[in-house]
Amino acid sequence: MYLEIVSPEATLFSSEIDSVTVPGANGEFQMLENHAAIVAVLTEGTIKIHTHTKSHLVFDSLHSEVVPHSDDNKIFTLKINSGTLEMKDNRAIILVD
Repeated sequence: MYLEIVSPEATLFSSEIDSVTVPGANGEFQMLENHAAIVAVLTEGTIKIHTHTKSHLVFDSLHSEVVPHSDDNKIFTLKINSGTLEMKDNRAIILVD
């Protein structure tokens, strides 16, 4: 599935991924490929991005908020204050504050 995370300042992440875990209003939940279409409000917490490889990812000053997980180099995290998620046709877009 494809994930794009966008803030008012820039696109923070844009890549094919294996899964993503987000802090929903009713608790944390994970989305895998072929997940049903969904629109959800996100609360303060951490987005966890699971990838099969990181060789294609860009880590520059614009993407510095997305950091590798300390225990697994195929998991990346991003702390958010709030956001909105839309998932449809194996494409997830997260708008964050």
